[in-house]
Amino acid sequence: MEALSIQPTLQTPKISLNPLIGKMEIKGRSIPDNPDEFWLPVLNWFESYLIQPAPKTVFKIDLEYFNISSSKRILFLLYKLNELVERGLDVCVEWHYRMEDEDMYEVGQDYAYMVKVPFEFKEYKESDMAVA
Repeated sequence: MEALSIQPTLQTPKISLNPLIGKMEIKGRSIPDNPDEFWLPVLNWFESYLIQPAPKTVFKIDLEYFNISSSKRILFLLYKLNELVERGLDVCVEWHYRMEDEDMYEVGQDYAYMVKVPFEFKEYKESDMAVA
């Protein structure tokens, strides 16, 4: 299975999905004009990944903002991670958020409540990102 990499734009996030090491990342903003066109390749890739996943899957989400249509697709991906948990595989969601962004932290808490996948919350300062 091939890795999936989508470069970020002003309206869409960076997507990096590596099936060999089970590392997945969504980073940036997600307010696509056509959400189905943007998210369909990601959702299809993920369905294929579920057939033969890595022993450990780490899903890093670091979004500064996303709209409701993106929220639905992200939640769908998180629900799909439940399938891996139910199969006894090691799965973790890393929810990254800026210290100043309480709303994004709360959204992550809401998602964590809705799925069986363990969440790790990783707070950072905007200044930390300037150095990185």
